[in-house]
Amino acid sequence: GNGETQLSLEVGDAVQIQEVSTTDKLFPLISLLHIPLQGAFPASFVHLKEVVIEKQGDQVLVMSAEMPLVKEVTTTLREWGSIWKQLFVANKRRRVKQVQGLMCELMEWRSQLLSGTLPSDEFKELKQKVTSKIDYGNKILELDQVVRDDNGNILDPERASVISLFRAHEEATAKINERIKEEQSNIQTDHSGISARIQSSPTHSLYVFVRNFVCRIGEDSELFMSLYDPVKQAIISENYLVRWGSKGFPKEIDMLNNLKVVFTDLGNKDLCRDKIYLICQIVRVGRMDLKETNNKKCTQGLRRPFGVAVMDISDLIKGKVECDEEKQFFIPFFPVVAENDFLHSLLNKVTALRGDSGGQGLWVTMKALVGDIVQIRKEYPHLVDRSTVVARKLGFPEIIMPGDVRNDIYLTLQGGDFDKYNKTTQKNVEVIMWVCDEEGKLNIKHIVLSAVSEYRSVIYYQIKQPRWMETIKVAVPLEEMHKIHLRFMFRHRSSQESKDKSEKNFAMAFVRLMKEDGTVLQDGLHDLVVFKGDSKRMEDVNCYLSLPSTRHHHGDTHKVAALNRSSSNVSGSGGLSVSSRDSFSISTLVCSTKLTQTVGLLGLLKWRTRPELLRENLEKLKIIDGEEVVKFLQDTLDALFNIMMENSQSDDYDILVFDALIHIIGLIADRKFQHFNTVLEAYIKQHFSATLAYKKLMSVLRRYLDVSSRGEQCEPILRTLKALEYIFKFIVRSRMLYSQLYEGKEQEEFEESLKKLFESINSLMRTDYNTTLLLRVAALKYLPTVLHDIEKVFDAKLLSEQLHDFYSCIPPEKLQKQKVTSMTEIVSSQLFQRQECRDVLLPMMLRELSGALASMADGPHDERRNSLELLNNILEVLSRDNGDTFQHIQDIVVSLLRIIIRTVITMGREHALISRVVACMTISDFLMESFLLFKDLIGKHVYPSDWMAMIMVQNRVFLRAINTYADTMNQKFLNNDDFEVQLWNNYFHLAVAFITQESLQLQHFSSTKRNKILAKYGDMRGLIGFAIRDIWYKLGSHKICFIPGMVGPILEMTLIPEEELRRATIPIFFDMITCEQAHSGDFHKFENEIILKLDHEVEGGGGDEQYMQLLETILLDCAEEKPTLRPQVQHFVALVKGLLIRLLDYRTVMSDDSRNNRMSCTVNLLNFYKDINREGMYIRYLYKLRDLHLEGENYTEAAYTLLLHSRLLKWLDEMCSPQFESHGSQTQRQLKETLYDTIIEYFDKGKMWEEAITLCKELAEQYENEIFDYELLSKRLEKQAKFYENIMKILRPKPDYFAVGYYGHGYPPFLRNKVFIHRGKEYERREDFQNQLMSQFPSAVRLNTTTIPGDDVRNSPLQYIQCFTVRPVLEIPPRLKSKPVPDQIINFYKSNYVQRFHYSRPVRKGPVDPNNEFVVSLNENTKDYWDHERTTLSPLENAIETMESTNEKILTMINQYQTDWTLPINPLSMLLNGIVDPAVMGGFAKYEKAFFTDEYNQQHPEDRDKLLRLKDLIAWQIPLLGGGISLHGKRVMDDLRPFHERMEECFKQLKKKVEKEYGVRELPDMDKRKSTRPRSMLCSIRQSIISISSLQGSECGTPTKLYADR
Repeated sequence: GNGETQLSLEVGDAVQIQEVSTTDKLFPLISLLHIPLQGAFPASFVHLKEVVIEKQGDQVLVMSAEMPLVKEVTTTLREWGSIWKQLFVANKRRRVKQVQGLMCELMEWRSQLLSGTLPSDEFKELKQKVTSKIDYGNKILELDQVVRDDNGNILDPERASVISLFRAHEEATAKINERIKEEQSNIQTDHSGISARIQSSPTHSLYVFVRNFVCRIGEDSELFMSLYDPVKQAIISENYLVRWGSKGFPKEIDMLNNLKVVFTDLGNKDLCRDKIYLICQIVRVGRMDLKETNNKKCTQGLRRPFGVAVMDISDLIKGKVECDEEKQFFIPFFPVVAENDFLHSLLNKVTALRGDSGGQGLWVTMKALVGDIVQIRKEYPHLVDRSTVVARKLGFPEIIMPGDVRNDIYLTLQGGDFDKYNKTTQKNVEVIMWVCDEEGKLNIKHIVLSAVSEYRSVIYYQIKQPRWMETIKVAVPLEEMHKIHLRFMFRHRSSQESKDKSEKNFAMAFVRLMKEDGTVLQDGLHDLVVFKGDSKRMEDVNCYLSLPSTRHHHGDTHKVAALNRSSSNVSGSGGLSVSSRDSFSISTLVCSTKLTQTVGLLGLLKWRTRPELLRENLEKLKIIDGEEVVKFLQDTLDALFNIMMENSQSDDYDILVFDALIHIIGLIADRKFQHFNTVLEAYIKQHFSATLAYKKLMSVLRRYLDVSSRGEQCEPILRTLKALEYIFKFIVRSRMLYSQLYEGKEQEEFEESLKKLFESINSLMRTDYNTTLLLRVAALKYLPTVLHDIEKVFDAKLLSEQLHDFYSCIPPEKLQKQKVTSMTEIVSSQLFQRQECRDVLLPMMLRELSGALASMADGPHDERRNSLELLNNILEVLSRDNGDTFQHIQDIVVSLLRIIIRTVITMGREHALISRVVACMTISDFLMESFLLFKDLIGKHVYPSDWMAMIMVQNRVFLRAINTYADTMNQKFLNNDDFEVQLWNNYFHLAVAFITQESLQLQHFSSTKRNKILAKYGDMRGLIGFAIRDIWYKLGSHKICFIPGMVGPILEMTLIPEEELRRATIPIFFDMITCEQAHSGDFHKFENEIILKLDHEVEGGGGDEQYMQLLETILLDCAEEKPTLRPQVQHFVALVKGLLIRLLDYRTVMSDDSRNNRMSCTVNLLNFYKDINREGMYIRYLYKLRDLHLEGENYTEAAYTLLLHSRLLKWLDEMCSPQFESHGSQTQRQLKETLYDTIIEYFDKGKMWEEAITLCKELAEQYENEIFDYELLSKRLEKQAKFYENIMKILRPKPDYFAVGYYGHGYPPFLRNKVFIHRGKEYERREDFQNQLMSQFPSAVRLNTTTIPGDDVRNSPLQYIQCFTVRPVLEIPPRLKSKPVPDQIINFYKSNYVQRFHYSRPVRKGPVDPNNEFVVSLNENTKDYWDHERTTLSPLENAIETMESTNEKILTMINQYQTDWTLPINPLSMLLNGIVDPAVMGGFAKYEKAFFTDEYNQQHPEDRDKLLRLKDLIAWQIPLLGGGISLHGKRVMDDLRPFHERMEECFKQLKKKVEKEYGVRELPDMDKRKSTRPRSMLCSIRQSIISISSLQGSECGTPTKLYADR
């Protein structure tokens, strides 16, 4: 509204309601948050929100109760919205589209956040996506970086230490840069484009929900779903079985809408596979052939191949594609082509080549989940519950947790080869598998996915070599493993039920799961022996268990020999024979955490059974495959510590067990097994129980250290040091268990042992053997890792003392880099958090740092970085208020402050580590040493510009420091005796640098950013500005020391667009004037300095109209109090105001596209500097003008501009004055000569050779008569000769001139109501020039007349442009008058050295004659001259002038084409054709019709002589046309020959007519002229034409050119 009590609101404004009016539905007395406005508005205008009220001191803060992230998204959207509009206006389409996409995503996510319906896992994921998107958008829009804590919330600089804030910025920058890199280059990372969140987890899962299966089968079916690697052509997961009924429903109806499976145990290696498919193999259960119709006679229940369904899920499982559990995917179905197609073969085909599924397939929903089954049940309870089937990966996951007990065997039916024997066709072989014990009993529960006691394979119809590739999981309890074997029966199945019932098993095979040596069946392919015999006997275990099961049996020679006998009965086989014509193979994969396939490992795990082999088995452990060892990590460690405990009274096995333990720890440190760290940690915490192990471990460790300290060889010591962390974990855990068991017994002995152990380590560190160098480095690296554990059983202060001794015993100059890195780890430990520990450790660290930082400028980059990292960490710890830190901070200041300051000053601003050093300095508000340092840090950007929080924290520290230092200076350095000019000078320069730094100029920021800064930090500029003012006035008589030095900085401060600050600081200028006037009698220094600095500052963006008015008002008001100074101050103010007006115009125009405007403004400014005698500034703008001319390729104008500079110089050998300093130390002669060379070069490019010749002559005079340099003279004369030649030979097109008037007050002052003459470019048309002009002033109104507009247009607030062509008035120089001058020379003066221009406009007089339109169009013309002279020409006089001009043009062109045969023929063709061809309506036919009539003679008897003259000019045109056409005939190309012939024909007719009417005229022969002097002859021809015309028309007394003599 507009009333006083009404409040105007915009969408998005936040308001605080103070009172509600119930009568008129208004909310009265409300305040607009963040803005001090109050008023009323309609209730319907706002949406009410809950708020939170907080008190901060006396202030009451009202904030929205929305979650912080929603508020951040809202603020971000508003800020991006305004930028998005600006990008749209700037036509940056790509960026507009990009920002629009980002905003749409944020808006959608904001709605989801506000809905409050998301599960915790999705909410967490969404929160991370939102913050990531905001950070990315801010970066690409060049907005400030937002730093966040671990939960994604914005980090409050008030509650974070400077070091943690700095590190947060570093981490945020790294993350965002990585994100931008991913966005810009869609190149996949090392992890094949896997998202960061997925990469961070070692285990992954895939949730699949089967919604529907659409397929025309007509029988029951089984769907086997699994994950598949198409590159390796291998299934990589267990099968999930869905039994589907013939009616299109699941077989078990209660499973409808509950067919859920989670494929788990997938590792990062699985995600790195090129492709992963979700596949479904469909097996039909019913008849042999679907086409059979008589169901009663058909065999039922046969498992037959039907087809596969396949989908590529690589992107989904890798996190590249967003998906939720609601989105349904269709997996197309592909049937087997023939009934005997192998399913796995079909699988390979369809993954490589897609076909049309005809709408048949599976509908599923999927979601990639992060974590193992325990984790996902916890995080995704709405998806994965106890009823969800778990399908594990085939094989072990990348991490095997100790509690994960498995004993699974995955058996794959590979294939077989079966002879048909006495049958006519091949058999339809079915394999039936049983899990049997030694007595032949069947174990039903062990076959997974099967509810019956057997597994039956798919049947392939009449195939000799079936390939099943069916995987079955057999889960056998550990205690039964040695009893169990698998039996395979082979049976031919008939399609007819009657025949099928009579079929019996024709062969069998078997395999034991355990070998005789106690190891489990090896992984891989097994070629089983196929036995034949009576079907009853084949089921009798006594008949076959004693026989070898595989063809490559390496056991008993008896068994092998028995197999070698052909198909005859095997001895002792109970009537079974080996079938040599049949074969059958399977493959197995064992996943057991209790059974091994390695004999050596088994020997160690069961060491008690063969104790005599213990030493050998311990040694063998080192050569066993690491994968096998880590798989049985818990059992192996249990065995080792049992050996140690059961031999506690002797040390026979101590070293062997210790070495084995080191080997295992080393394995886990390997990158391949690094995930087993968690397994080892879990083992130590939950399963380890060896209470005496610590004594033996410490004993062996100390023995190794002592041997190495003596310089003797000790092979395991390096591996031991690398395993130090886990050795101590075992030691500490063992000691804690012992202490719990015996209630703290032997604590003193333990502590003594530990001290001795540290002494042994220290002895190693003191050595100087080459053999121990690596060991010392390893000790420094790995010792800090043990502190966390030792603290649990050892006094912290004593431990600190041991560490102090450890570092102190290393020689000072040795291993510095490693020492600093090691100390950094100590500082990060819990130990350093304790004050009593810091008391011991900090002095030692400061000594080390002092030396490292002192040599920082010269040291390697890594060492310097490490030293700074250590200092950062120390300061970070001290900033957390861990105990009393004051003394420790004081120690750091005393030890390091001066070193840090010197380091910062000597380090370049571009140095990679500068930001780290500065982050160390700003830890406390009393760390200030040098203004020079602070100014350097403020002026050079230490932190990236988008680290707003870090920069503002630094500024706040600087502000406190500057103010504190100023107080000290006021107390100690203001008196005359103690006054330090340099110190105060540094203070002023620092304060002004602070106040004018880019990061504090709030006016340049968006309103959002400005409000954020003001709310958190306030406007720091005002505080310092007022402090500068107060201190200035306290300086007294010392002020003169700072004039003119401080004029520039104070000016810079006053230009800050804050009115209060300006009003406070501008009076300092008057104080400076008064001070210099009193000291010197004038204030010229101040005046010169302020003019110089104003120029630079305003050009750089400072100053505005308001500043100009304030400066004028304040200085004149101040001058009122000093009458004696008033006239000088008034003059000074007028001068500065005039300069400011021009400078502000100049700044505005320099961003303009119009080069002409920029030139006009520059000329305006340089003339001002010339008028006030500021030669240096005048020259500065001359060169700016020169650059503008060069930018537009106006070389001639650039040359004339430089000529103005050269005229300020003399041909003297004196040094140049200071204003020419930019040109180096040159004499005036050298500089003038250099300028002349440049000017001549520009004149040459601009084809102004006449001007270049003038300068060449001046230079030649100097070379010949002043410096006598004949070599330069000869070169200069050669160039001069070339210019003369160019004048005569090179065609120079005549440019057009345009008058342009800028009328109205809409233009800036340098254009307003002024008229300019513009010289057009070569061949530039007026229309083109005018269009270009209008594009610069799109809102201007075009005036289409040549009449000067009246006051109504001149005083209008609008813009008007008038543009028309003017013709230059030729002024022949006196030296060329009345002489036979060639055309080429005369033509130059037609377009150059012109001071006068004229233009014609028609003036209608008398009535219009409709019968003679041409006479109407030739009504009288008024010719206006640019010096306001006006002449009126009659139509006849105008015709005479036009004919003269045409004849002149023909003659000039003939001359050009005679002298230069390279010129293109087109211009000559167009000119001649336009005159001779009557169709063009050219030539003089119009004049005959208008003037050569009886009627005209009767009406105008006074024009008789003029008519004769016009006829004479027409007659003279014929010989000129003839010469031109003759020349054209010699030059014309063959393709234009018909055109030339037509022109000749037209000319013949014209010539015949004209010579009959007006007589014959003749020119001298052209060819003769060529052999004599063509130039002088041409002049005589021109003169003869003109003189003849003049003589013949002399009686009428009308001159040829009215302005010829002016």
